[in-house]
Amino acid sequence: MTKFDIKKELRALYSPRAGDWAFVEVPPQQFLMVDGHGDPNTSPLYPAAVEALYGLSYAIKFASKAAGRDYVVAPLEGLWDSDVADAFVRNDRALWRWTMMIAQPDWITPEAVHAARAAKGIAAPRLESLSEGRSLQILHVGPYADEAPTLARLHDEVMLANGVTFNGRHHEVYLGDPRKVAPEKLRTVLRQPVRAV
Repeated sequence: MTKFDIKKELRALYSPRAGDWAFVEVPPQQFLMVDGHGDPNTSPLYPAAVEALYGLSYAIKFASKAAGRDYVVAPLEGLWDSDVADAFVRNDRALWRWTMMIAQPDWITPEAVHAARAAKGIAAPRLESLSEGRSLQILHVGPYADEAPTLARLHDEVMLANGVTFNGRHHEVYLGDPRKVAPEKLRTVLRQPVRAV
C-alpha cells in the first residue's frame, strides 16, 4: 500500500526555500483544528490542544489504513493573530490567539472524524476547510522567538513593495519537533495570505 504524504503532494507549501519571501498559491485544504489563546509556552490550553490533535489524527489514520488507504500524519500547523497589530513583531505572546491544526487527506469525512472522536472520548478537535489562496511564504531556520525580524521585513518591506496587504491569519508549519531538534535547527514555514491593495 502506497502512503499518501501531503508534504510530497504539496511540496511547494511544505518545502519552501530559506532566504526570501516568495509567492505561492495555496489550494483549499481540510484540517483538524483547535482554538486557544495566550503564550504557547505557558498556557495549559496549548499542550492540551496539540495532544488532542495528534491523538485524533493518529486514530483517524489507523482507521483509514484499516479501510485500505494509508497516509503519513501531516505536520503540526498554526494560525496566529491578535487584536494588537504589532503583538507578533514585539513577541508579546500573552496577546496571541491561535488555532493549532493538522491537515487531513481529502477522503477523510466528518463521519470518520466523529467516529474517531467517539472512540477516543474527546469533544475536540473539529474538521474544517481552509482556503488561503495567494500567499507569501518563507522557510525560517532557527528558534521560534527569532521570527520577529523576518515578519517585520514582510510587513514593512515585502508586502509594500509588492502592493499587497493581509488576507487572512499568519500561518506557520512546524517541520521539526522542538523536543528532538536543537532550537537553531528548527525549520518553520512562515506564510501570510495576501491580496492586492
